[in-house]
Amino acid sequence: MRIISYNVNGIRAALRKDFLVWLKQANPDVLCLQEIKANPEQFDEKVFHELGYEHCYWYPAQKKGYSGVAILSKQKPDNVVYGTGIDYMDAEGRNLRADFGDISVMSLYLPSGTNIKRLEFKLGYMADFQKYINQLTLEKPNLVISGDYNICHEPIDIHDPVRLKNVSGFLPVEREWLTQFLESGFTDSFRHLNEDVEQYSWWSYRANARARNKGWRLDYHLVSEELQEKIDRAVILSEAYHSDHCPILLEIA
Repeated sequence: MRIISYNVNGIRAALRKDFLVWLKQANPDVLCLQEIKANPEQFDEKVFHELGYEHCYWYPAQKKGYSGVAILSKQKPDNVVYGTGIDYMDAEGRNLRADFGDISVMSLYLPSGTNIKRLEFKLGYMADFQKYINQLTLEKPNLVISGDYNICHEPIDIHDPVRLKNVSGFLPVEREWLTQFLESGFTDSFRHLNEDVEQYSWWSYRANARARNKGWRLDYHLVSEELQEKIDRAVILSEAYHSDHCPILLEIA
């Protein structure tokens, strides 16, 4: 299974930047999108069908033009689950899961902590998400959680770990949560195969950050331990330029 996760920072904006040309070349079996910022009636879903993605599932936020996730696949899933059943989480359209045989794939968009209020929201979300996943893995042990976690885990994952140590996305409390989440039974697929590689998946639009590679690794395919030995390839596709993020690829044998 070839899975790509991509925070597109607006699906309509990405479509105007030759997103479909890129998608045809990338050719994943499953595409997880975050921050779609649109309802499906605001764009033509048929353009994805024409590339073989006949099964498109969109989970926008209640607030228009904000957040939202999606899963597009060539194979019809056995089951699709919208949200977590936790109202405040689901209002922002941040979790969507599709089951393919014995493998479940989730598209996840964790909140960012841009101010004190949103940081509190993010930390509460993370705590509730951990509890939700603890229960889900009892039912779906072969789980891939793909998406934008809005957290850099280790100093290698951020271009200036000293200066940015007190910035949300690299706060000790956020990093510790991700450590504990991994210890609960997940593997960071990219780091599993690329132990010492310094590579990022998000760059600010300011100060020419991407050209200078002043980035953050915020996007992950976290794979349950039951699937770890099947991780065949995990790479960051930094040549794609449709967003302030770039896509990440996971191949499961």
